[in-house]
Amino acid sequence: MGTASSPDPAAVALDLVRSRPPTLGVGRLLCVDGPAGSGKTTLAGRIGALAAAPVLHMDDLYDGWDGLPRVGEQLDRLLLPLARGQAGSYRRYDWHAGAYAETVAVAPAPLLVLEGVGAGLAAYSSLAGVLVWVETPADLRLERGLARDGAEAEPHWRRWTVAEAAHFAADRTRERADLLVDGTGRRPPLRLG
Repeated sequence: MGTASSPDPAAVALDLVRSRPPTLGVGRLLCVDGPAGSGKTTLAGRIGALAAAPVLHMDDLYDGWDGLPRVGEQLDRLLLPLARGQAGSYRRYDWHAGAYAETVAVAPAPLLVLEGVGAGLAAYSSLAGVLVWVETPADLRLERGLARDGAEAEPHWRRWTVAEAAHFAADRTRERADLLVDGTGRRPPLRLG
């Protein structure tokens, strides 16, 4: 995402979260949020690789295409124990089976990267050391999503984009972001907070 003339968004986000006090016991939480297909997973993966930190994907927490409104229940089990310095957990959703699968334990770590729509949920803003917002034009996001999930997923994607837009408007996610990242890599990251 970064170019030779602009700073690497992953390095900027990592520097920013390291400059903030711990929020998960002795660890820090970096949330990468934004619309589906914007480039969150790529950015979070680069942050995780730079920091040798675990990256958790919200896709594993939703209970299907309509699961965004209920993801807070999963975040409670994951983040609240970590904030007390204890292991958290979540139930991994198996998209092929259409049901929850195993429980995944998450040990306290110096840095946890949480990536996906709803990662920066306002209810947990006191636990987020940094909230990164990634944005990309809607047509490119849909193209990326269908390339990943297949053309048969288009009705789900269109329904999801309506749900995520309502979520972002109500939660004011972009307005609360600390760092704005262009998911096309054309603009340098912009520090907001």
